[in-house]
Amino acid sequence: MPNSLPTDTPTVRRLLAMSDGEAHALAELLIDCVDGGASVSFMHPLSMARALEFWRGIGEGVARGARALLVAEDAGRIVGTVHLVLDLPENQPHRADVSKMLVHRRARRRGVGAALIRAAEALGRQCGRSLLVLDTVTGSDAERLYVKMGWRRCGEIPGYALLPRGGLCATTYCYRALGD
Repeated sequence: MPNSLPTDTPTVRRLLAMSDGEAHALAELLIDCVDGGASVSFMHPLSMARALEFWRGIGEGVARGARALLVAEDAGRIVGTVHLVLDLPENQPHRADVSKMLVHRRARRRGVGAALIRAAEALGRQCGRSLLVLDTVTGSDAERLYVKMGWRRCGEIPGYALLPRGGLCATTYCYRALGD
């Protein structure tokens, strides 16, 4: 059944290159998150063309080694993703930014987010990074998950971004020292 819910923790794997099918699946995931109100840099409605343009750009960054991309799959379908931005200024070779942690609405509250965070931390270590940094909507389920998993809040900025259907939201910055 294509719309069935995941029953177990998903499989998380790293994509070293992005196929056209994976780009489409990631675009569908992004559209679902924006449709659901996630503040992830895009406004509603998000077109498939715009979502594909974004993911193809990420795929180019992955191919250059500027980004490290993870996907979570259930029954062979991509239900979540996160990536690390590795291409940072030369005085920051020890850290990476965590970006676009997305979980499809049909797969939420089933361990997908936690599996992606654990995998991103492990990938950060594999990439020689000792510090990960991210920002998330203040008060969101994502913020609660990060904190529950040991991430530390380090500041909040009010009125930081627009929600997909309008209205400002605050963002909270968090970090994780990978030696923790």
